[in-house]
Amino acid sequence: MEVLFLLLGGLVIVAVIFVIFVAVRAGARPGGQLAWRTPGLLPPIPAHVQQEVRELWAAGRKIEAIKLVRERTGLGLKEAKMITETLGAGQAVPVPPAGSAHLAAPDLATRVRELKAAGRIEQAVFLVRGETGMGQSEAEAFVNAT
Repeated sequence: MEVLFLLLGGLVIVAVIFVIFVAVRAGARPGGQLAWRTPGLLPPIPAHVQQEVRELWAAGRKIEAIKLVRERTGLGLKEAKMITETLGAGQAVPVPPAGSAHLAAPDLATRVRELKAAGRIEQAVFLVRGETGMGQSEAEAFVNAT
């Protein structure tokens, strides 16, 4: 019986190591920034990063400029390329207009409260995990506190 528990424990440890290995090979970074999670809104890009992107673009190092935007914002290739091209052309980073529906959208806590009121606790936890990158227990604590 003890051998079975030891074997099972060893198997679990090997599985965890395998998952970590696969995640690292896929590009996961333990201390990396979370991707920008609000569809339709661009993340804030500090002025010094915008300037660095413009300098890289002017020097003909366009791929490096796109990589910089992706690293600093967590955006996908398409969005990072669009921002980089905009900055490279000397324009400001596009922002949604003041009356935009995205800005009028309820915040995360409001949406969680609405889901809880509808009895959809699991969906509320899933929403929090998806938008914040929290783990299961952290997201459950957030939903319970909201």
